[in-house]
Amino acid sequence: MISTLPPRFRRRKAFDALGRTVAVLAVMLALIPLGAMIFYVLQQGAGSLNLNFFTADALGLGQPGGGYHAMIIGTLLLIGVSSVIGIPIGLLSGIHLAGRGQTRFAQTVRFVTDVVAGTPSIIAGILAFALIVEATGSFSALAGGVALALLMFPTVTRATEAAIAAVPSEIREASLALGASEWKTMLRVILPAAASGVVTAIILGVARVAGETAPLVFTVGYSQFTSTNIFGQIGTMPVQIWDQAQSAYPNDIHQAWAGAFVLFMLILVLNLLARLLTYRLTRRVQNA
Repeated sequence: MISTLPPRFRRRKAFDALGRTVAVLAVMLALIPLGAMIFYVLQQGAGSLNLNFFTADALGLGQPGGGYHAMIIGTLLLIGVSSVIGIPIGLLSGIHLAGRGQTRFAQTVRFVTDVVAGTPSIIAGILAFALIVEATGSFSALAGGVALALLMFPTVTRATEAAIAAVPSEIREASLALGASEWKTMLRVILPAAASGVVTAIILGVARVAGETAPLVFTVGYSQFTSTNIFGQIGTMPVQIWDQAQSAYPNDIHQAWAGAFVLFMLILVLNLLARLLTYRLTRRVQNA
Protein backbone atom coordinates (compact mmCIF):
# COMPACT_ATOMS: atom_id res chain seq x y z
CA MET A 1 0.00 0.00 0.00
CA ILE A 2 1.45 3.32 -1.08
CA SER A 3 1.41 5.99 1.61
CA THR A 4 -0.46 9.19 0.73
CA LEU A 5 1.23 11.24 3.47
CA PRO A 6 3.30 14.22 2.33
CA PRO A 7 7.08 13.66 2.53
CA ARG A 8 7.51 15.98 5.54
CA PHE A 9 4.99 13.95 7.57
CA ARG A 10 6.68 10.71 6.58
CA ARG A 11 9.97 12.14 7.81
CA ARG A 12 8.35 13.17 11.09
CA LYS A 13 6.91 9.69 11.58
CA ALA A 14 10.29 8.14 10.81
CA PHE A 15 12.05 10.41 13.33
CA ASP A 16 9.33 9.68 15.90
CA ALA A 17 9.80 5.93 15.45
CA LEU A 18 13.58 6.33 15.69
CA GLY A 19 13.24 8.38 18.88
CA ARG A 20 10.94 5.82 20.50
CA THR A 21 13.32 3.01 19.60
CA VAL A 22 16.32 4.85 21.04
CA ALA A 23 14.35 5.61 24.23
CA VAL A 24 13.35 1.95 24.68
CA LEU A 25 16.94 0.81 24.10
CA ALA A 26 18.19 3.36 26.65
CA VAL A 27 15.73 2.09 29.26
CA MET A 28 16.79 -1.50 28.57
CA LEU A 29 20.46 -0.58 28.88
CA ALA A 30 19.72 1.09 32.23
CA LEU A 31 17.80 -1.94 33.50
CA ILE A 32 20.40 -4.54 32.51
CA PRO A 33 23.00 -3.53 35.16
CA LEU A 34 20.26 -3.24 37.79
CA GLY A 35 18.86 -6.66 36.94
CA ALA A 36 22.34 -8.20 36.87
CA MET A 37 23.14 -6.72 40.29
CA ILE A 38 19.90 -8.01 41.83
CA PHE A 39 20.42 -11.46 40.31
CA TYR A 40 24.02 -11.74 41.51
CA VAL A 41 23.29 -10.54 45.05
CA LEU A 42 20.30 -12.86 45.33
CA GLN A 43 22.30 -15.77 43.93
CA GLN A 44 25.04 -15.30 46.51
CA GLY A 45 22.70 -14.89 49.47
CA ALA A 46 19.72 -17.09 48.51
CA GLY A 47 20.90 -19.93 50.74
CA SER A 48 20.62 -17.74 53.83
CA LEU A 49 17.20 -16.25 53.03
CA ASN A 50 14.82 -18.24 55.19
CA LEU A 51 12.37 -17.61 58.02
CA ASN A 52 15.16 -17.81 60.59
CA PHE A 53 17.00 -14.99 58.80
CA PHE A 54 14.11 -12.59 59.50
CA THR A 55 13.09 -13.80 62.96
CA ALA A 56 16.33 -14.71 64.76
CA ASP A 57 18.82 -12.35 66.32
CA ALA A 58 22.43 -12.33 65.20
CA LEU A 59 25.12 -14.63 66.53
CA GLY A 60 28.86 -14.12 66.72
CA LEU A 61 31.03 -14.37 63.64
CA GLY A 62 31.65 -17.97 62.62
CA GLN A 63 28.65 -19.38 64.47
CA PRO A 64 26.12 -21.11 62.22
CA GLY A 65 22.53 -19.87 62.30
CA GLY A 66 21.38 -16.53 63.53
CA GLY A 67 19.56 -13.90 61.57
CA TYR A 68 19.04 -10.24 60.88
CA HIS A 69 15.93 -9.54 62.95
CA ALA A 70 17.67 -7.12 65.29
CA MET A 71 19.46 -5.49 62.36
CA ILE A 72 16.27 -4.95 60.36
CA ILE A 73 14.46 -3.42 63.33
CA GLY A 74 17.47 -1.27 64.13
CA THR A 75 17.75 -0.01 60.55
CA LEU A 76 14.06 0.91 60.42
CA LEU A 77 14.38 2.67 63.78
CA LEU A 78 17.42 4.57 62.58
CA ILE A 79 15.67 5.65 59.37
CA GLY A 80 12.74 6.85 61.48
CA VAL A 81 14.92 8.87 63.87
CA SER A 82 16.92 10.48 61.07
CA SER A 83 13.72 11.26 59.15
CA VAL A 84 12.11 12.94 62.16
CA ILE A 85 15.17 15.18 62.46
CA GLY A 86 16.26 15.69 58.85
CA ILE A 87 13.03 15.83 56.84
CA PRO A 88 11.39 18.81 58.64
CA ILE A 89 14.65 20.78 58.43
CA GLY A 90 15.02 19.94 54.75
CA LEU A 91 11.40 20.72 53.87
CA LEU A 92 11.31 24.04 55.71
CA SER A 93 14.67 25.06 54.26
CA GLY A 94 13.55 24.14 50.75
CA ILE A 95 10.30 26.06 51.14
CA HIS A 96 12.18 29.12 52.38
CA LEU A 97 14.70 28.97 49.54
CA ALA A 98 11.93 28.63 46.96
CA GLY A 99 10.02 31.59 48.38
CA ARG A 100 12.88 33.89 49.38
CA GLY A 101 15.64 32.60 47.16
CA GLN A 102 17.28 35.95 46.37
CA THR A 103 17.76 37.29 49.89
CA ARG A 104 21.19 37.29 51.49
CA PHE A 105 20.09 34.87 54.19
CA ALA A 106 18.65 32.45 51.59
CA GLN A 107 21.86 32.56 49.60
CA THR A 108 23.79 31.78 52.77
CA VAL A 109 21.50 28.84 53.54
CA ARG A 110 21.92 27.55 49.99
CA PHE A 111 25.72 27.81 50.26
CA VAL A 112 25.79 25.99 53.61
CA THR A 113 23.46 23.32 52.25
CA ASP A 114 25.74 22.71 49.27
CA VAL A 115 28.78 22.48 51.53
CA VAL A 116 27.10 19.98 53.86
CA ALA A 117 25.88 17.95 50.84
CA GLY A 118 29.47 17.58 49.67
CA THR A 119 30.81 16.59 53.09
CA PRO A 120 32.04 12.97 53.32
CA SER A 121 29.67 10.83 55.34
CA ILE A 122 32.38 9.82 57.80
CA ILE A 123 32.68 13.48 58.86
CA ALA A 124 29.01 13.46 59.86
CA GLY A 125 29.69 10.38 61.98
CA ILE A 126 32.68 12.00 63.68
CA LEU A 127 30.66 15.16 64.37
CA ALA A 128 27.79 13.16 65.91
CA PHE A 129 30.35 11.21 67.94
CA ALA A 130 31.86 14.42 69.31
CA LEU A 131 28.53 16.10 70.04
CA ILE A 132 26.43 13.21 71.35
CA VAL A 133 28.43 10.05 72.02
CA GLU A 134 31.14 11.78 74.03
CA ALA A 135 28.59 13.98 75.81
CA THR A 136 26.36 11.06 76.84
CA GLY A 137 29.13 8.52 77.29
CA SER A 138 27.57 5.83 75.10
CA PHE A 139 26.70 4.92 71.54
CA SER A 140 23.04 5.31 70.64
CA ALA A 141 20.48 5.28 67.85
CA LEU A 142 19.95 9.00 68.53
CA ALA A 143 23.58 9.74 67.67
CA GLY A 144 23.27 7.68 64.49
CA GLY A 145 20.03 9.46 63.59
CA VAL A 146 21.67 12.87 63.99
CA ALA A 147 24.59 11.79 61.79
CA LEU A 148 22.27 10.53 59.06
CA ALA A 149 20.04 13.61 59.36
CA LEU A 150 23.08 15.77 58.56
CA LEU A 151 23.44 13.81 55.32
CA MET A 152 19.71 13.73 54.60
CA PHE A 153 18.57 17.32 54.92
CA PRO A 154 20.68 18.85 52.08
CA THR A 155 19.17 16.39 49.59
CA VAL A 156 15.64 17.09 50.82
CA THR A 157 16.28 20.85 50.81
CA ARG A 158 17.50 21.16 47.24
CA ALA A 159 14.99 18.67 45.83
CA THR A 160 12.12 20.45 47.62
CA GLU A 161 13.30 23.80 46.31
CA ALA A 162 13.42 22.41 42.77
CA ALA A 163 9.93 20.87 43.10
CA ILE A 164 8.38 24.12 44.32
CA ALA A 165 10.22 26.17 41.71
CA ALA A 166 8.71 23.93 39.01
CA VAL A 167 5.18 25.08 39.96
CA PRO A 168 4.08 27.76 37.46
CA SER A 169 4.36 31.27 38.91
CA GLU A 170 0.88 32.05 37.59
CA ILE A 171 -0.62 29.75 40.25
CA ARG A 172 1.04 31.68 43.06
CA GLU A 173 0.16 35.02 41.55
CA ALA A 174 -3.49 34.02 41.13
CA SER A 175 -3.71 32.96 44.78
CA LEU A 176 -2.16 36.22 45.98
CA ALA A 177 -4.45 38.21 43.68
CA LEU A 178 -7.47 36.57 45.31
CA GLY A 179 -6.34 37.84 48.71
CA ALA A 180 -4.54 34.82 50.15
CA SER A 181 -1.51 35.51 52.31
CA GLU A 182 1.96 34.22 51.45
CA TRP A 183 1.89 31.35 53.93
CA LYS A 184 -1.62 30.26 52.93
CA THR A 185 -0.62 30.34 49.28
CA MET A 186 2.39 28.15 50.02
CA LEU A 187 0.50 25.76 52.30
CA ARG A 188 -2.76 25.37 50.38
CA VAL A 189 -1.83 26.05 46.77
CA ILE A 190 1.85 25.61 45.95
CA LEU A 191 2.70 22.62 48.16
CA PRO A 192 -0.28 20.53 46.95
CA ALA A 193 0.70 21.33 43.37
CA ALA A 194 4.29 20.26 44.11
CA ALA A 195 3.26 17.25 46.23
CA SER A 196 4.77 14.64 43.92
CA GLY A 197 8.10 16.45 43.81
CA VAL A 198 8.15 16.96 47.58
CA VAL A 199 7.48 13.27 48.22
CA THR A 200 10.25 12.42 45.77
CA ALA A 201 12.54 14.77 47.70
CA ILE A 202 11.79 12.93 50.93
CA ILE A 203 12.45 9.55 49.36
CA LEU A 204 15.69 10.80 47.85
CA GLY A 205 16.75 11.87 51.33
CA VAL A 206 15.87 8.50 52.85
CA ALA A 207 17.59 6.62 50.03
CA ARG A 208 20.65 8.81 50.52
CA VAL A 209 21.20 7.54 54.05
CA ALA A 210 19.59 4.08 54.14
CA GLY A 211 22.78 2.27 53.19
CA GLU A 212 25.35 4.47 54.92
CA THR A 213 27.89 2.58 57.01
CA ALA A 214 30.74 4.91 57.97
CA PRO A 215 28.70 7.28 60.21
CA LEU A 216 27.16 4.33 62.06
CA VAL A 217 30.52 2.88 63.04
CA PHE A 218 31.12 5.99 65.17
CA THR A 219 27.63 6.41 66.57
CA VAL A 220 25.28 3.43 67.02
CA GLY A 221 27.69 0.83 68.39
CA TYR A 222 26.64 -2.79 68.01
CA SER A 223 23.97 -5.01 69.51
CA GLN A 224 23.02 -8.58 68.61
CA PHE A 225 19.63 -8.24 70.25
CA THR A 226 16.48 -6.44 69.15
CA SER A 227 16.15 -3.00 70.69
CA THR A 228 13.93 0.02 70.07
CA ASN A 229 15.62 2.25 72.62
CA ILE A 230 16.93 5.29 70.77
CA PHE A 231 19.24 6.11 73.68
CA GLY A 232 21.00 2.74 73.57
CA GLN A 233 23.11 0.74 71.15
CA ILE A 234 21.36 -1.01 68.27
CA GLY A 235 22.24 -3.36 65.47
CA THR A 236 22.02 -2.08 61.91
CA MET A 237 22.11 -3.85 58.57
CA PRO A 238 24.93 -1.82 56.94
CA VAL A 239 27.28 -2.39 59.88
CA GLN A 240 26.40 -6.10 60.10
CA ILE A 241 26.95 -6.53 56.36
CA TRP A 242 30.29 -4.75 56.63
CA ASP A 243 31.37 -6.97 59.55
CA GLN A 244 30.29 -10.25 57.97
CA ALA A 245 31.73 -9.41 54.56
CA GLN A 246 35.20 -9.38 56.16
CA SER A 247 34.70 -12.72 57.88
CA ALA A 248 36.68 -15.80 56.89
CA TYR A 249 33.62 -18.03 57.38
CA PRO A 250 31.48 -18.80 54.30
CA ASN A 251 28.24 -18.72 56.31
CA ASP A 252 28.91 -15.12 57.37
CA ILE A 253 29.70 -14.07 53.82
CA HIS A 254 26.49 -15.63 52.49
CA GLN A 255 24.51 -13.88 55.23
CA ALA A 256 26.15 -10.59 54.24
CA TRP A 257 24.94 -11.09 50.66
CA ALA A 258 21.45 -11.90 51.95
CA GLY A 259 21.50 -8.79 54.11
CA ALA A 260 22.54 -6.70 51.11
CA PHE A 261 19.59 -8.07 49.13
CA VAL A 262 17.11 -7.32 51.94
CA LEU A 263 18.50 -3.79 52.34
CA PHE A 264 18.10 -3.23 48.60
CA MET A 265 14.52 -4.52 48.70
CA LEU A 266 13.78 -2.26 51.68
CA ILE A 267 14.81 0.79 49.67
CA LEU A 268 12.78 -0.48 46.71
CA VAL A 269 9.66 -0.85 48.86
CA LEU A 270 10.10 2.67 50.23
CA ASN A 271 10.29 3.99 46.67
CA LEU A 272 7.16 2.07 45.65
CA LEU A 273 5.26 3.42 48.65
CA ALA A 274 6.38 6.92 47.74
CA ARG A 275 5.17 6.47 44.17
CA LEU A 276 1.82 5.22 45.43
CA LEU A 277 1.49 8.18 47.79
CA THR A 278 2.51 10.57 45.02
CA TYR A 279 -0.14 9.09 42.72
CA ARG A 280 -2.85 9.47 45.36
CA LEU A 281 -1.83 13.05 46.16
CA THR A 282 -1.81 13.95 42.47
CA ARG A 283 -5.28 12.45 41.97
CA ARG A 284 -6.58 14.32 45.01
CA VAL A 285 -5.25 17.63 43.70
CA GLN A 286 -6.72 16.98 40.25
CA ASN A 287 -10.13 16.11 41.72
CA ALA A 288 -10.17 19.08 44.10
